[in-house]
Amino acid sequence: MIKAVIFDFDGLIMDTESEHYDVLCEIFRGYDCEMPLELWGKGIGTHSGFKPFKYLEEQIKKPLDTEKLDHKLEEMFLKRLEKGAAREGVEDYLKSARQLGLKVGLASSSDRKWLHRYLRQLGLLAYFDCIKSSDDVEKVKPDPALYLKAAGCLGVEPEQCLVFEDSPNGSLAAKRAGMACVVVPNRVTKDLKFGEIDHRLGSMAETPLEEVIRFIESR
Repeated sequence: MIKAVIFDFDGLIMDTESEHYDVLCEIFRGYDCEMPLELWGKGIGTHSGFKPFKYLEEQIKKPLDTEKLDHKLEEMFLKRLEKGAAREGVEDYLKSARQLGLKVGLASSSDRKWLHRYLRQLGLLAYFDCIKSSDDVEKVKPDPALYLKAAGCLGVEPEQCLVFEDSPNGSLAAKRAGMACVVVPNRVTKDLKFGEIDHRLGSMAETPLEEVIRFIESR
Protein backbone atom coordinates (compact mmCIF):
# COMPACT_ATOMS: atom_id res chain seq x y z
CA MET A 1 0.00 0.00 0.00
CA ILE A 2 1.37 3.39 -1.00
CA LYS A 3 1.77 5.69 2.01
CA ALA A 4 4.15 8.28 0.58
CA VAL A 5 5.02 9.94 -2.70
CA ILE A 6 8.55 11.21 -3.31
CA PHE A 7 9.37 13.62 -6.10
CA ASP A 8 12.59 14.49 -7.89
CA PHE A 9 13.05 18.21 -8.59
CA ASP A 10 15.16 19.18 -11.60
CA GLY A 11 13.42 18.19 -14.80
CA LEU A 12 10.38 16.80 -13.01
CA ILE A 13 8.87 19.61 -10.92
CA MET A 14 10.62 22.38 -12.84
CA ASP A 15 12.18 21.65 -16.21
CA THR A 16 15.57 23.11 -15.43
CA GLU A 17 17.20 20.32 -17.44
CA SER A 18 15.76 21.35 -20.81
CA GLU A 19 16.63 24.99 -20.10
CA HIS A 20 20.19 24.02 -19.18
CA TYR A 21 20.65 21.97 -22.34
CA ASP A 22 19.12 24.69 -24.53
CA VAL A 23 21.58 27.30 -23.20
CA LEU A 24 24.49 24.91 -23.64
CA CYS A 25 23.47 24.21 -27.25
CA GLU A 26 23.21 27.94 -27.90
CA ILE A 27 26.79 28.46 -26.74
CA PHE A 28 28.03 25.46 -28.75
CA ARG A 29 26.36 26.76 -31.92
CA GLY A 30 28.44 29.92 -31.57
CA TYR A 31 31.43 27.68 -32.32
CA ASP A 32 29.63 25.80 -35.15
CA CYS A 33 29.50 22.72 -32.95
CA GLU A 34 26.78 20.51 -31.45
CA MET A 35 26.42 19.14 -27.94
CA PRO A 36 25.09 15.56 -28.47
CA LEU A 37 22.08 14.85 -26.27
CA GLU A 38 23.09 11.21 -25.84
CA LEU A 39 26.38 12.40 -24.30
CA TRP A 40 24.89 15.18 -22.15
CA GLY A 41 22.02 12.91 -21.09
CA LYS A 42 24.32 10.49 -19.24
CA GLY A 43 24.87 13.13 -16.57
CA ILE A 44 21.24 14.18 -16.10
CA GLY A 45 20.05 13.51 -12.55
CA THR A 46 23.53 12.82 -11.19
CA HIS A 47 27.00 14.36 -10.75
CA SER A 48 28.91 12.88 -13.67
CA GLY A 49 31.89 15.21 -13.73
CA PHE A 50 31.46 15.72 -17.47
CA LYS A 51 33.01 19.02 -18.63
CA PRO A 52 31.09 20.27 -21.69
CA PHE A 53 33.58 22.97 -22.61
CA LYS A 54 36.51 20.58 -22.44
CA TYR A 55 34.54 18.48 -24.91
CA LEU A 56 34.01 21.61 -27.04
CA GLU A 57 37.76 22.25 -27.04
CA GLU A 58 38.34 18.72 -28.30
CA GLN A 59 35.80 19.16 -31.08
CA ILE A 60 37.08 22.50 -32.41
CA LYS A 61 40.73 21.65 -31.64
CA LYS A 62 41.37 25.06 -30.13
CA PRO A 63 42.00 26.17 -26.52
CA LEU A 64 39.15 28.01 -24.82
CA ASP A 65 38.68 30.02 -21.65
CA THR A 66 36.52 27.28 -20.11
CA GLU A 67 36.15 29.16 -16.81
CA LYS A 68 34.67 32.13 -18.67
CA LEU A 69 32.34 29.83 -20.61
CA ASP A 70 31.21 28.09 -17.42
CA HIS A 71 30.34 31.51 -15.99
CA LYS A 72 28.48 32.47 -19.17
CA LEU A 73 26.50 29.21 -19.09
CA GLU A 74 25.48 29.71 -15.47
CA GLU A 75 24.53 33.35 -16.04
CA MET A 76 22.35 32.56 -19.08
CA PHE A 77 20.82 29.53 -17.35
CA LEU A 78 19.87 31.37 -14.16
CA LYS A 79 18.41 34.22 -16.21
CA ARG A 80 16.06 31.76 -17.92
CA LEU A 81 14.99 30.29 -14.59
CA GLU A 82 13.85 33.66 -13.26
CA LYS A 83 10.57 33.14 -15.08
CA GLY A 84 10.50 29.37 -14.65
CA ALA A 85 7.24 27.63 -13.79
CA ALA A 86 6.28 24.21 -12.49
CA ARG A 87 5.57 21.56 -15.08
CA GLU A 88 1.95 20.90 -15.96
CA GLY A 89 0.04 18.94 -13.33
CA VAL A 90 2.72 19.10 -10.63
CA GLU A 91 0.81 21.24 -8.14
CA ASP A 92 -2.35 19.19 -8.70
CA TYR A 93 -0.39 16.05 -7.74
CA LEU A 94 0.94 17.74 -4.60
CA LYS A 95 -2.56 18.87 -3.60
CA SER A 96 -3.97 15.41 -4.31
CA ALA A 97 -1.28 13.75 -2.20
CA ARG A 98 -2.33 15.92 0.73
CA GLN A 99 -6.01 15.17 0.16
CA LEU A 100 -5.25 11.43 0.07
CA GLY A 101 -3.41 11.64 3.38
CA LEU A 102 -0.04 10.69 1.90
CA LYS A 103 3.35 11.80 3.16
CA VAL A 104 5.14 13.98 0.59
CA GLY A 105 8.90 14.00 0.11
CA LEU A 106 11.51 15.30 -2.29
CA ALA A 107 14.84 13.65 -3.11
CA SER A 108 17.24 15.49 -5.39
CA SER A 109 20.88 15.33 -6.43
CA SER A 110 20.92 19.14 -6.28
CA ASP A 111 21.91 20.97 -3.10
CA ARG A 112 19.52 22.25 -0.45
CA LYS A 113 20.02 25.94 -1.28
CA TRP A 114 19.05 25.37 -4.94
CA LEU A 115 15.96 23.36 -4.04
CA HIS A 116 14.63 25.81 -1.47
CA ARG A 117 15.27 28.77 -3.79
CA TYR A 118 13.20 27.41 -6.62
CA LEU A 119 10.53 25.69 -4.54
CA ARG A 120 9.89 29.08 -2.93
CA GLN A 121 9.82 30.74 -6.35
CA LEU A 122 7.22 28.21 -7.49
CA GLY A 123 5.22 28.51 -4.25
CA LEU A 124 5.53 24.77 -3.60
CA LEU A 125 7.87 24.51 -0.60
CA ALA A 126 5.09 24.09 1.98
CA TYR A 127 3.79 20.92 0.34
CA PHE A 128 6.82 18.85 1.38
CA ASP A 129 7.11 17.00 4.69
CA CYS A 130 10.76 16.16 4.00
CA ILE A 131 13.44 17.30 1.54
CA LYS A 132 16.66 15.36 1.00
CA SER A 133 19.44 16.82 -1.13
CA SER A 134 23.06 16.21 -2.09
CA ASP A 135 23.95 17.80 1.27
CA ASP A 136 22.49 14.76 3.05
CA VAL A 137 24.36 11.91 1.31
CA GLU A 138 27.84 10.87 0.23
CA LYS A 139 26.61 9.56 -3.11
CA VAL A 140 23.81 11.01 -5.24
CA LYS A 141 21.64 9.21 -7.79
CA PRO A 142 21.80 6.59 -9.25
CA ASP A 143 22.83 5.50 -5.74
CA PRO A 144 19.64 4.78 -3.72
CA ALA A 145 20.78 6.71 -0.62
CA LEU A 146 18.68 9.84 -1.30
CA TYR A 147 15.47 7.84 -1.62
CA LEU A 148 16.21 5.68 1.40
CA LYS A 149 16.95 8.80 3.46
CA ALA A 150 13.67 10.36 2.31
CA ALA A 151 11.69 7.25 3.26
CA GLY A 152 13.31 7.20 6.69
CA CYS A 153 12.53 10.87 7.18
CA LEU A 154 8.89 10.29 6.20
CA GLY A 155 8.62 7.30 8.55
CA VAL A 156 7.65 4.78 5.87
CA GLU A 157 9.16 1.64 4.35
CA PRO A 158 10.66 1.78 0.85
CA GLU A 159 7.98 -0.52 -0.56
CA GLN A 160 5.34 1.96 0.66
CA CYS A 161 6.79 4.76 -1.49
CA LEU A 162 5.88 5.86 -4.99
CA VAL A 163 8.60 7.88 -6.71
CA PHE A 164 8.14 10.31 -9.60
CA GLU A 165 11.23 10.79 -11.76
CA ASP A 166 12.20 12.20 -15.13
CA SER A 167 15.66 10.69 -15.77
CA PRO A 168 17.23 7.23 -16.12
CA ASN A 169 19.68 7.96 -13.27
CA GLY A 170 16.81 8.97 -11.01
CA SER A 171 14.57 6.03 -11.83
CA LEU A 172 17.48 3.64 -11.31
CA ALA A 173 18.05 5.13 -7.86
CA ALA A 174 14.37 4.65 -6.98
CA LYS A 175 14.30 1.02 -8.12
CA ARG A 176 17.56 0.30 -6.28
CA ALA A 177 15.88 1.66 -3.16
CA GLY A 178 13.07 -0.90 -3.60
CA MET A 179 10.42 1.66 -4.52
CA ALA A 180 7.80 1.86 -7.24
CA CYS A 181 8.74 4.44 -9.87
CA VAL A 182 6.69 6.39 -12.39
CA VAL A 183 8.67 8.39 -14.92
CA VAL A 184 7.46 11.67 -16.40
CA PRO A 185 10.22 12.55 -18.88
CA ASN A 186 10.77 16.10 -20.05
CA ARG A 187 11.70 17.42 -23.48
CA VAL A 188 15.36 16.48 -23.01
CA THR A 189 14.96 13.10 -21.27
CA LYS A 190 12.03 11.68 -23.26
CA ASP A 191 14.29 9.94 -25.79
CA LEU A 192 16.81 8.60 -23.27
CA LYS A 193 16.82 4.89 -22.49
CA PHE A 194 15.13 3.99 -19.19
CA GLY A 195 15.69 0.74 -17.37
CA GLU A 196 13.13 -0.89 -15.08
CA ILE A 197 10.18 1.37 -14.28
CA ASP A 198 6.58 0.77 -13.18
CA HIS A 199 4.75 3.29 -15.37
CA ARG A 200 5.39 6.21 -17.73
CA LEU A 201 3.42 9.42 -18.18
CA GLY A 202 3.80 12.17 -20.76
CA SER A 203 2.63 14.68 -18.15
CA MET A 204 1.16 14.64 -14.65
CA ALA A 205 -1.83 16.43 -16.16
CA GLU A 206 -2.85 13.39 -18.20
CA THR A 207 -3.76 11.05 -15.31
CA PRO A 208 -4.94 11.91 -11.76
CA LEU A 209 -2.60 10.85 -8.93
CA GLU A 210 -5.23 8.61 -7.35
CA GLU A 211 -5.59 6.68 -10.61
CA VAL A 212 -1.81 6.24 -10.91
CA ILE A 213 -1.64 4.92 -7.37
CA ARG A 214 -4.46 2.44 -8.03
CA PHE A 215 -2.59 1.19 -11.08
CA ILE A 216 0.67 0.77 -9.12
CA GLU A 217 -1.05 -1.01 -6.22
CA SER A 218 -2.83 -3.39 -8.58
CA ARG A 219 0.41 -4.65 -10.12
